[in-house]
Amino acid sequence: MQVSVENTSALERRMSITVPAERIETQVNKRLQQTAQKAKIAGFRPGKVPMSEIKRRFGADARQEAVGDVIQSSFYEAVVEQKLNPAGAPSIEPKSIEAGKDLEYVAVFEVFPEFTVAGFEGIAVERLSADVADADLDKMLDVLRKQNTRFEVADRAAQNEDQLNIDFVGKVDGEVFAGGSAKGTQLVLGSGRMIPGFEDGLVGAKAGEERVLNLTFPEDYQNLELAGKAAEFTVTVNTVSEPKLPELNEEFFAQFGIKETGLEGFRTEVRKNMERELRQAIKSKVKNQVMDGLLETNPIEVPKALLSNEVDRLRVQAVQQFGGNIKPDQLPAELFEEQAKRRVVLGLIVAEVVKQFDLKPDDARVREMIQEMASAYQEPEQVVSWYYKNDQQLNEVRSVVLEEQVVDTVLQKASVTDKSVSYEEAVKPVEAPQAD
Repeated sequence: MQVSVENTSALERRMSITVPAERIETQVNKRLQQTAQKAKIAGFRPGKVPMSEIKRRFGADARQEAVGDVIQSSFYEAVVEQKLNPAGAPSIEPKSIEAGKDLEYVAVFEVFPEFTVAGFEGIAVERLSADVADADLDKMLDVLRKQNTRFEVADRAAQNEDQLNIDFVGKVDGEVFAGGSAKGTQLVLGSGRMIPGFEDGLVGAKAGEERVLNLTFPEDYQNLELAGKAAEFTVTVNTVSEPKLPELNEEFFAQFGIKETGLEGFRTEVRKNMERELRQAIKSKVKNQVMDGLLETNPIEVPKALLSNEVDRLRVQAVQQFGGNIKPDQLPAELFEEQAKRRVVLGLIVAEVVKQFDLKPDDARVREMIQEMASAYQEPEQVVSWYYKNDQQLNEVRSVVLEEQVVDTVLQKASVTDKSVSYEEAVKPVEAPQAD
């Protein structure tokens, strides 16, 4: 077999392969002999059909199958021989497939980029530290109470944070428009659920009252047919209900699976959850800074095949997340290209760090992570046991631990500054940069 390789770009390779005719003929004859043993042809006993008749009837198909199999096997032999690492399936261009002649074809494909991860010293990381103060815990208890707010009918005028049951009809240019009317809708004033002015216009209303609201749809309203247009809403208030926060008692604690421990026991459990959230938030922010630094200091070209595959995965995820009667390939690829490129490049860089530093998942850290996740459940021992009996889930944890070890490896050489902040600041999500 003869092989020659041409570098047509940084990652694309054009490999010309010539396979001796004897190899093709051997494969063709092998298939024809197998066919002869089981072929059922009128006028002949099974296994007694002359080879000339077998070749006449099945020769073309046998040759086509043989050529396909030889192309596949010889391609992988060639990339091993040339020490190439394809990043996707090749595009095959047959040059000569005539019977009795050597098989010649060209395979065009991309290879994984070859690089060494460097520049750890140029990566700057701000590592936050924080504690859960009593004031933070008190604020969290207030949040939990508000999340479990009950509403009770009140015989008074509506205020912000009250829940109204309303009927309404919306009109534009005197005509009722689609989606602008409803009956028995529950609306909490101040929630921002309706267009500007709608909720404010109901403050002070009482049950049984009808109000007419003259409003304007925002210019950036999602329904372009209504954006910027004036509208009139006729609203009937059916009931006004005021919010009632639940008491911090055994009934409330039981909703969170915490029983017979009283307020102090509940506070202890909530604090544990907050501390777990705090650790994860700090760890995540450090990881994101490290990954951003690796991207900046290690620019690499991405194989188109890998990028395309990742775009397809993100399309499928989007459809699964948002639903709707849409197929993944109907979503524009450009919506996902930036995210896909980041994922692919980081995947290549992380894999290279693992290889360069011969990293393997630390079993102790794997167990520690599983125990940390299990601690959020009522029966943590059962959760730990489940992970160790489920290879797929266990391998996912190992992958996360391996990424953490990559982060630790970078941090050993990166420029790290420690900063003490409040709990609130530490857990606050990082805002995405605004587009120009």
